[in-house]
Amino acid sequence: MSLPARPGAPAVPAWAWLSLGASMALVGSYVGLSRLLVAVFPVLLLAWLRFGIAAIAMLHWVRRRPGEAPLSPHDRKLLFWESFLGNFLFSICMLYGVQLTSALAAGVTMAAIPAAVALLSRAFLGEHIRPRVLAAIACAAAGIGFLALARHQGGSTEAASPLGYALLLAAVFCEAAYVVIGKRLTGNVSPSRISALINLWGLALVTPFGLYQAWSFDFGAVAPATWGLLVFYAVAASMVTVWLWMQGLRHVPSSRAGVFTVMLPLSAAAVGIVVLGEAWGAAHVVALVLALAGLLLATWPERR
Repeated sequence: MSLPARPGAPAVPAWAWLSLGASMALVGSYVGLSRLLVAVFPVLLLAWLRFGIAAIAMLHWVRRRPGEAPLSPHDRKLLFWESFLGNFLFSICMLYGVQLTSALAAGVTMAAIPAAVALLSRAFLGEHIRPRVLAAIACAAAGIGFLALARHQGGSTEAASPLGYALLLAAVFCEAAYVVIGKRLTGNVSPSRISALINLWGLALVTPFGLYQAWSFDFGAVAPATWGLLVFYAVAASMVTVWLWMQGLRHVPSSRAGVFTVMLPLSAAAVGIVVLGEAWGAAHVVALVLALAGLLLATWPERR
């Protein structure tokens, strides 16, 4: 089965659309489920274990393929900042933010990533911000504002930390920086090798902190199901989502693929409500609707 991308264009296989949607749904699910992991592992230890497991799984991606150009000094510098902001700081801010708020709050806040990408692209790449993207930024800001109101609904105290929201917002801009820096990387390196190399940088950066927290941690008290969830988190965050996204992008224009990021906040919110049993109310619904509206405004392809 295949679907037309646009009149006169080659048909897009249905599995390509499914790959894009599944990739973003997985991202949202591990953002939501990470709340279960931070209840067991200290955040820096969790980040260290995640990067370590992913490094083992992606070991075969590190080596340069035949015909692939060697990394230039400029590429190496960009890969470091790509990892420092998009892997290391993003993971720490996101995990601490989820720990201090909720999976639902994390999903709504992460929906602001396309708007943050537009702001950073304007600041560092000189790209023009379209009026529709300005409206998306306003929607994202309003959605995060409604989350502050949602703190007082349902008697929930889990989402009562302004620091938690600040950390989630910092994670959004870390991920946006990851996207913007990625635009500067040359096309000489395969996506799988880039993923493996920035994961290794993340592992190197967090190792001193992870070893410090591992010294006094009781690994024997961790349930087998939690270890399984940790492996899922590490592999999904570093490998599966990247592979699914790249497979979809082979057949779907990037301007249309961005629409599928709508699955991220929906998946994270579903995990928070259905799996974790988080309290929600009218303000949460309004915040999610605003976040989704902003995301679609920022990513929906324009007619030409």
